[in-house]
Amino acid sequence: MEEKHIFIVGSNGIPAKYGGFETFVENLTAKKVNPKIKYHVACLGNNNNEFEYNNARCFSIKVPNIGPAKAIYYDLAALNRTIKYIKKNNIKSPIVYLLGTTIGGFIGFYKAKLKKLNIPLFVNPDGCEWKREKWNYFVRKYLKLSERLMAKYADLLICDSINIEQYIQESYKKYHPKTTFIAYGSDFPEQDTQSSSENLENWYKKNEIAKGQYYLVVGRFVPENNYETMIKEFMKSNTKKDLVLITNVQKNKFYEDLKQKTNFDKDKRIKFVGTVYESNLLNQIRKNAYGYLHGHEVGGTNPSLLEALSSTNLNLLLDVSFNKEVASDSSLYWNKEDGNLSNLLNSLEVMNSEEIEKYGIKAKERIKDIYNWQKIVKQYESIFLN
Repeated sequence: MEEKHIFIVGSNGIPAKYGGFETFVENLTAKKVNPKIKYHVACLGNNNNEFEYNNARCFSIKVPNIGPAKAIYYDLAALNRTIKYIKKNNIKSPIVYLLGTTIGGFIGFYKAKLKKLNIPLFVNPDGCEWKREKWNYFVRKYLKLSERLMAKYADLLICDSINIEQYIQESYKKYHPKTTFIAYGSDFPEQDTQSSSENLENWYKKNEIAKGQYYLVVGRFVPENNYETMIKEFMKSNTKKDLVLITNVQKNKFYEDLKQKTNFDKDKRIKFVGTVYESNLLNQIRKNAYGYLHGHEVGGTNPSLLEALSSTNLNLLLDVSFNKEVASDSSLYWNKEDGNLSNLLNSLEVMNSEEIEKYGIKAKERIKDIYNWQKIVKQYESIFLN
């Protein structure tokens, strides 16, 4: 069998620094099993060069600084380069795999080009990007249209959440979309080393945090991750532990509104500590937290939730279908009703360590059984080859 060429467009590229799609492409290429597969990955760069990484051919796309339109320009430029390369090298039966639905508004035009060359278009619809509160009315309208057109034109939609697959099937049934479910993955944290323990101790000292004496939040600093509810409810609870928030906090309007509504700056337990991009350190922080708080409401399988399940014993999740699908009975759930989360936090002050550990074991079993990268890579390869 000749080589099967898979062109991946829509992530910021590899090596992955952070971000769900980037981590996915990193794992897909690094853990490749079948030598017949050749990956070609579009990468956001400051030149138009090519390089090899994880045995994948990576091609950089230089994008002018044009504000919010940058993401659309990047994906379209990557698609153009892909089509050109396939034609020039006379590649037989390639597949284009598009991550996200940002360029759905233009996809009809490109689908016609791909069809002419007999190239199937696979799409990962991500997780209802149009629902995110950070977008204004017009951007949300465009993103919803974009999603609809992707459902119409894609030859296959690969959903990383069963709930997203159901949503696509129900919302766009007039197009008879062809869908399949392949989960997103997570790794278990590496073993502690002396240097990683020292790193952690220094980080604790700098932020005045004690090991095992804090609840942790990790996520983007956006309204739909429910920071307001988590902070208000935490402040109402009588726990002596800290609430440590690892997020790209910007002193913007959202931050000022949050401060005004909650007065979190008056509560010594609330600690915004900025971002941590060093994955080993972040894993240690997760592992040594008393509990993890997850308020994400929008989207499919959330990477930061998987990482918490693989390292933190006690996970407290917002009760929405996406989170329940991932964690099942390995976690505890809260809702946005007044007093619900604070009462849960109070009850956990007296939970015994064996019970906490039981939750941890269940959470790790879910990662091992459903969300491990080796299994996911094999599922992808089987789809690409068949």
